[in-house]
Order: sequence, then C-alpha cells, then structure tokens
Amino acid sequence: MPVVVLFIIFVVLLVIAVPVSITLGITSVLPSVFDPSFTVGAKYLIRAMFGGLDSFPLLAVPMFVLSGIIMAKGGISKKLFDVFAYFLGKFTAGMPCAVIVTCLFYGAISGSAPATVAAVGSMTIPILSNLGYDLTFSTAIVAVAGGVIIPPSIPFIMYGMASGASVSDLFLAGIIPGLMIGALLMLYAIYHCKRYGEDKEKIHAEVQMLHDKGLLKVLKESFFALLSPVIILGCIYTGVASPTEAAVISVFYALIISLFVYKSIKLRDIWPILVEAIRTFTPILFILAASTAFSRVLTLMQVPQTVSEFILNNFHSPVAILLIINLFLLIVGMVMDTTPAILILTPILLPIVQAIGMNPIQFGVIMVVNLAIGFVTPPIGVNLFVASSLTDVPVMQIAKKALPMIAFFLAALLLITFIPAISIGIL
Repeated sequence: MPVVVLFIIFVVLLVIAVPVSITLGITSVLPSVFDPSFTVGAKYLIRAMFGGLDSFPLLAVPMFVLSGIIMAKGGISKKLFDVFAYFLGKFTAGMPCAVIVTCLFYGAISGSAPATVAAVGSMTIPILSNLGYDLTFSTAIVAVAGGVIIPPSIPFIMYGMASGASVSDLFLAGIIPGLMIGALLMLYAIYHCKRYGEDKEKIHAEVQMLHDKGLLKVLKESFFALLSPVIILGCIYTGVASPTEAAVISVFYALIISLFVYKSIKLRDIWPILVEAIRTFTPILFILAASTAFSRVLTLMQVPQTVSEFILNNFHSPVAILLIINLFLLIVGMVMDTTPAILILTPILLPIVQAIGMNPIQFGVIMVVNLAIGFVTPPIGVNLFVASSLTDVPVMQIAKKALPMIAFFLAALLLITFIPAISIGIL
C-alpha cells in the first residue's frame, strides 16, 4: 500500500472527527489488509500495542496527572498566586504577570498544560476580571501561559520514550527555554496593560489585602505550595529519584499537604479525584498504544528513511532544513494532539536533525515548544478549549486575543532552534 495513500486516509479520518486512537488503529491495520505479503499482521500489532505500554517512564504520566488534579482540588494554585501577587501586584501588569508566574510554578508541579490551565484559570480568571481586566485577555493569557514547557513536562516524557533520550536531561534542558518564554509573555502583558490601561484603584485594594496580612503570613500559608516544585525537581536533578519515582512522590506530597496541612480536601474526596484522573489518562493510554503500533508500521514501510532522504536531498542548508521541520511541526501541532504527534514524528524527524549535527536533547525541546504552540492554536488547541470551558468565551475569540502572545512564542522557538546553548548549555 503506498505511503501517500495511507497518510491521506489518516488525514481524512482526523478531519471527519474519528477519534485519534481509532484513526491510528485503522491506519496501522490497512497495509496488511491491502497487501497480504506485508510482514505485519494483527498479532504483531497487538503485541506492539501492549509492548508500547510496558514502560517504566510511562508510569510518570498518570502520576503527574493525578498529582495535578489533587493540587487543583487542594487549592495549591491559589496559595502560589497569593505570593506572586504580593510581590508583583503593584507594578504595571503585575497581576497578569503573577498569573503567568503561577502557571510556570504550577506547570512545574503538575507536568500537564491542560491541568495547569484548569487549575490556575478557574481561580485567577475571575480575579483578573473583577479587577477590570478584559475577560478575553485574561482567558487568553492563562491559556498561553499554561502551555509553557517548564519541567516536569509530560511531552518530554513522551519524547524520551520515542527517542531513547534521557528524560532527566530533557527536563534540565527545558528550564531555560521555559523561563525565557514566560519572560516574553510577561513583556507582552506589560505592553498590553500600558496600551489599554488598568484599574489601579481596584488592583491596589486587592494587593493591599495581601500586604495587610504581612509577608510572613503570606509566605507561611504558601510555604508548602512553593516547596512542591523544589522537592519534585530536586529529587530528579540530584539523582535521588527518577522522573517516574518523582511523579509518585508528587502524588503523595500533594495528598498529604492537601489532607493534613491545608485541610482543603477530605478523605471522601479521594475517590472522585481518582475517577477524574482515570478518565483523564485513559484516552492518552489508548492513543499511546495505537501510536506505538502505527510507528512500527511506518518503520517497516521505511517512511523515516524516505522522508529523511527527501528533505536532505532537496534542502542542503541546515537553516532551511530546520525552518522546514519547524513549519511542519507547527502545522501538525494545530491538527494533532501532542502525544501521538511526538510518538509518530520523532522516529521520522530525529534522524534528519542528527544528520545535520543537532543534539537529540535540543531537538526534543524544539519539538515540545512547537507542539506547545499547538496547544493554543485552532483547530485542536486543547488549552483554548479548557480555558473556554471556564469562561464561556468562544474559542476563536480567545485564539484571536492570543495571537500576539503566540508571536512571542514563535520568537522564542527561533532562538531555541538556532542557539543550542539555550537548551543544552547547562547539560
């Protein structure tokens, strides 16, 4: 079966809204259906699907999903926001910047962009709206900031599985790019607030309530929330725990803090939290299994080699090759969820960038940043849909407001692509 026909069927199934996992399963089976001599049969595909799920690093994904939900229910995002609002609130765009920094910290705890948007957005968007900020702007800034790649990041774990690269190294490489993107988003927030103005009186009153509490009390209330990313990332970077073990530590830490320190959840709340985590992770599990089978089929059809030869034979400049790959990943990020995109495209694109001398860790950061932009770009734009569900602002209105922020994201992407030291300088 021609590869081009296979990809046309794949795209058509996605366009007509067939679930991604089913689309991957159908296209994995088609080559053996139309060509009996094809070496991959149903038994091989089933073994490949189960083999793809039999992975120790993969256990980190449900654990980070669960810890993110526990922390959202436990109000940890509110504790984080209070600290940053205390320090930043009196400056121009201080409150939106406090939201962005909260997203950075919460993302470093939960590892999930949609979880960050849901947890931080449900708490901060009403606050920004009450302070006089435009609702669409408030929603857009949470949607975009929630996609920042501060580790631990589930897409990094997926890339590590697909490429064989060290997940710990990927986490370390993502720190500076994530902070840089956050800083660029804060610069845009300052520009926006200077141009459109702020209700200084309302903001001053809100910040004054925190200052009346006193710095020590605010820090005391937020201490354990601020400590969580230090513990999680500290365990990984000091070698005390692997990313998977750190994810399990984050679950127990979130549970203990929420139950016994903040007392924001009760024992009876644990079962609904577990159910929500399972409902969140199960679709990811099906996609992982199906995409593993699909990637095996593509390998046997020699798709990675074909694509690699085409790009290397037609584009001879490393700059041109990287720009083409970035453009391709941006388009894919707009129409496909991050997990299958990483698992399918990594075996295809990684040999190309290695042929021009790029470090696999740097390419992992580039791929994750590209797909993070897809989180806030229609038609898929998961973060847009999550943010829209919080405020009832139409997705396209949020996307329109997010365009300038996406432009800053793209600027960061180009810097990460052509300045390797940004992502691998501290390895």
